[in-house]
Amino acid sequence: MSHSQAHREITIIKMNGEETKFDQSKLRTSLKRSGANNVVIQQVIDEIELSLHDGMSTKEIYKTAFRLLRKSSPPTAGRYKLKNAILELGPTGFPFEKFIGKILKYEKFETKVGVIIKGHCVNHEVDVVAQKDNKHFMVECKFHSELGRKCNVKVPLYIQSRYLDIEKQWSKKDGHETKFHQGWIYTNTRFSSDAVEFGMCVGLMLVGWDYPKKDSLKERIDNSGLHPITCLTTLTKDEKQKLLSKEKVLCMELCNHPELLKLIGISERRQKNILKEAHQLCGI
Repeated sequence: MSHSQAHREITIIKMNGEETKFDQSKLRTSLKRSGANNVVIQQVIDEIELSLHDGMSTKEIYKTAFRLLRKSSPPTAGRYKLKNAILELGPTGFPFEKFIGKILKYEKFETKVGVIIKGHCVNHEVDVVAQKDNKHFMVECKFHSELGRKCNVKVPLYIQSRYLDIEKQWSKKDGHETKFHQGWIYTNTRFSSDAVEFGMCVGLMLVGWDYPKKDSLKERIDNSGLHPITCLTTLTKDEKQKLLSKEKVLCMELCNHPELLKLIGISERRQKNILKEAHQLCGI
């Protein structure tokens, strides 16, 4: 009996408390996506399968994989911890808005973060306003600091009513008659099936951790190489918070402005290690 057959019926517990069967291929795919080579991938899978047991949490599996990757290659570990790194942008959600603003900017949108916009009935604070060509988007960022949380249907219902109030006002502006307007929701977790259904029905664009398939948040980060600084395994939690409080959310910003590390009191020897990891993570 092979390893994978032996463990085919192992039941593991997901972040949201649901039970699922351990799937070696899913683990292999996520390790591959983070840039680990085949030798390292096999080592991680072998070690995890040794400790695998019924009722094991996906969190435990993740921790083991992260620990082993960190030993062999910090940048790979950094990419592997992307989902958790985004959680570390919290707790306020503001760094997440900045982060989404940067991704949209990379995608050639003109962006403004944290804007007060006059609606038809009331004023609204909008997380990001994004424009490209004749397209105009109102972007709301729903940040969850726990992984198991889902965006339920109340979120798009609420966002859609705000969007309609703003759109009514926007369409009165000169030159906006021919513009394409749309509401957009970004979240770092998942949408419930009702939320997706409602979004599709009213024409709201939804972007979640792994939704839609080709344009999910995970895909957009991978494609742009814009990893949050919280991915860096060489920085302490406290140092990450100091950088976030200076409104620096991207590894790329450290690569472009290495003096930021000196500014928050990091020794020269550690600066070298941190910048080395940041450059590898950004693919520079």
